[in-house]
Amino acid sequence: MSDKYRTHYCGALSEGDCGKEVAVCGWVSKQRDLGSLIFIDLRDRTGIVQCVFDETVDKKHFDAAFSARAEFVLAIKGKVRMRQSPNPNIPTGMIEVLASDIEVLSKAETPPFEIVDDTDVNDQLRLKYRYLDLRRPSMQDALSFRHRVTQITRNYFDENGFLEIETPVLTKSTPEGARDYLVPSRVHPGEFYALPQSPQQYKQLLMLSGCDRYMQIAKCFRDEDLRADRQPEFTQIDLEMSFVDVDDVIKVNEGFLKRLFKEALGVDIETPIKRLSYKDAMERFGSDKPDLRFGFEIKDISDIAGKCGFSVFSGAVEKGGSVRIINVEGGAKFTRKEIDALQEHAKTYRAKGLAWLKLSDAGEISSSFAKFLTEDEVKGIIERANAKNGDLILAVADEKTDTALISLGALRCECAKRLGILKKGDWKLVWITEFPLLEYSEEEGRFTAMHHPFTSPLDEDLDKLESDPGKVRAKAYDIVLNGVELGGGSIRIHSTELQARMFRALGFTDEDTRERFGHLLDAFKYGAPPHGGLAYGLDRICMLLLNRDSIRDVIAFPKVQNASELMMGSPSPVEEAQLQELCLKIDTKE
Repeated sequence: MSDKYRTHYCGALSEGDCGKEVAVCGWVSKQRDLGSLIFIDLRDRTGIVQCVFDETVDKKHFDAAFSARAEFVLAIKGKVRMRQSPNPNIPTGMIEVLASDIEVLSKAETPPFEIVDDTDVNDQLRLKYRYLDLRRPSMQDALSFRHRVTQITRNYFDENGFLEIETPVLTKSTPEGARDYLVPSRVHPGEFYALPQSPQQYKQLLMLSGCDRYMQIAKCFRDEDLRADRQPEFTQIDLEMSFVDVDDVIKVNEGFLKRLFKEALGVDIETPIKRLSYKDAMERFGSDKPDLRFGFEIKDISDIAGKCGFSVFSGAVEKGGSVRIINVEGGAKFTRKEIDALQEHAKTYRAKGLAWLKLSDAGEISSSFAKFLTEDEVKGIIERANAKNGDLILAVADEKTDTALISLGALRCECAKRLGILKKGDWKLVWITEFPLLEYSEEEGRFTAMHHPFTSPLDEDLDKLESDPGKVRAKAYDIVLNGVELGGGSIRIHSTELQARMFRALGFTDEDTRERFGHLLDAFKYGAPPHGGLAYGLDRICMLLLNRDSIRDVIAFPKVQNASELMMGSPSPVEEAQLQELCLKIDTKE
């Protein structure tokens, strides 16, 4: 570190530095004028230190300190001493710098919002002035944490024999899934590159190239609608390994997760991590991303409700559906108005309604359906739910069992949130395995790949690929943390014949297959090892481990809901000459 401007970072000073002459630089967080004393809280990325100017300092330096305002950039020299009035709320709160010299490196206008963490400024303004927003300590901490995560990642995979290899950002469009971002070519008029949705094909080709183990912190792009945990450009921790099956990939990644939690958070996670099949996850939790921090597991009461006098229940079972319940422990405290709100929440997941049964603390029953059932049927439902006094049973009946499961899966999470039982720092990891290989798209009138078309079927399901494709399970696995997918992957198809069968099951003609994936099928002809991998969402990992609500809080310059970037104003129009050079003409619809 050059001592022309500074010898120490602001937040690095401690009691052990007392008596030292130091130089610090940063932005003015706060200036307080007490007449004969001026206090300046100086902030850099490491924290804040108090600098004090008294009457012993040269007048020009005292006047400069007096004139300093919020966000001025200063260089201050002085001697570290103990504070007379310690501040236990900051790490440097026991010491201060008695200033002897100050230099104003840059003046600042009054910022559009105060640079503090407890600000209530709206997101639009924060993102328009992102360079100011990033000065806030919580944002500096987030960027530092993200850096630490990437360093842990690189170190771990390097120690385990992975090579970090960059793959192209300008690539070929192979539409299957989300929309591609397209880049027009000047050299090839009328033709386009695509920005990669993932390095999937390149990393498989690296396995065919004999690289054996690959890793990359990869930029990826998807032109899709945004949510709190999605961006049009995002970053993956991308992996691929040769000569492996499911257990091998999971073992390496459990080692990574154990290292990550320990070094980033100081938390020891248990390994091996629990595994659930996709079928079990859906049956028990109504989600392939189950939150295991609480119970409220789904139970099937179709055998009890199928012949009861409540037509909503019996009718669903008669039509081939089912009746499912969850027991919300302690949920009897919910008022009727709150239960009605839960019903509306269930309807957003296509449930037609929500039936309920309360057990008061005294054991009294109140219910929307109990009067239509016999005493034994009500008792049977309560026993199946393992309900006790103070609990609330919620039931969904539907001719489509998936609707009942998914809506109850959403309700169990909503109830846990409303009851306030979700604790920060309670980390529950789970692997979800044996996903369906294919899912039927009513819109497209064909089967589509649930993950991607290179995922290998389970060996025992290969014979169903043509006869019953909807029943084929995949060698696919997702790692889920507290109800959020951290990453996912699969064992890939390495047989040319099997890959061709897969494309046929997806409804691709031989011509389509050759046009989109001919390069990959050609490569398979020259010796493909069994291989598989996984990709984590780096932004999502950082968001979850920092308990932030949005990945915007862990990305330096994120986009907003409509995929625009407010600070630089992108996307934006370009000059006509640029369009002509690319042989493009814009036909903007009203």
